[in-house]
Amino acid sequence: MTFDMRQLRYAIAAADHGSFYRAARALDVEQSTFCRNILRLERMIGAKLFDRSRAGVTTTIAGTRFIRSARPMVANADRMVAATRDAGQGRAGALMLGHNSSVSAGNLRATVLAWQSDNPDVDFGSVETDRGALLAGLDTGEIDIAILMGDAGHEGYRREPFWSERIVVALPAQHPLAGHEIVHWTDLRSERFVLPAADPGSDIRDMLLGRLSMSGAHPDIRIDQTTRETVLSLLGAGRRMSIVCEGSTGVRYPDVVYRPIHGEQGPALTVYSGCWREDNGNPALRRFLGFIKARYALSFDFSQRSE
Repeated sequence: MTFDMRQLRYAIAAADHGSFYRAARALDVEQSTFCRNILRLERMIGAKLFDRSRAGVTTTIAGTRFIRSARPMVANADRMVAATRDAGQGRAGALMLGHNSSVSAGNLRATVLAWQSDNPDVDFGSVETDRGALLAGLDTGEIDIAILMGDAGHEGYRREPFWSERIVVALPAQHPLAGHEIVHWTDLRSERFVLPAADPGSDIRDMLLGRLSMSGAHPDIRIDQTTRETVLSLLGAGRRMSIVCEGSTGVRYPDVVYRPIHGEQGPALTVYSGCWREDNGNPALRRFLGFIKARYALSFDFSQRSE
């Protein structure tokens, strides 16, 4: 025995409206077409579903039981179609974002919170690890997109710059530079630094070496096998300072202050880029890229995937 959802909808409408005529009008179909489908349904089932009279129609005992069972079937089918449609348009499903920087403040945190608010039906997850593990996750599909500090490209991945953030110096509150509203790169030429071995410590080290070497300085940089949080938490008692991105300044530590760094052209900035595989067919990724594009007024095209 087979029947389609249309026939179930017709039967439910007839029961609700108490009239084939009114039910047909509500569904915007010809009354003759409507009646033929009800008759086919009754023949298929082998039971009369409606008693007909000049006043309209009423369900029989069999019809009442049938309608009671048909309603959840139609409702479930509607939900299934809606969920599938939403998933196909990126409004449902799952999105896994990888990053190698702090989300205590800055654009990454603001972006993630705004995305989750606008897309509550998408199961969002994130993973923080080093660059190599993030790229490996993109290859396996465990990660849909990675947000990385810097603009260096990686072969086999699509990369687009998303936003820029300020570079700040974290230093002991008793340090003389703590009294400055801003710190210039030239102020840091003779200072001692400590950076974490964990990402993005190596990127910051390279940036620091590049900036200070322009003025002939050879900075004393110590790399500790620890996290950025541990480095920052211990600065207050030491004589070294650290360099972090704006996204790390959301957490305050005793006797540690943050000061923005300026160069000759103004605030020191670093770019954050999105990195993903173009053969990733996750609709939620495409929707996230559209969200990023609109939020930051970007012009990159992500509609075409490489073969």
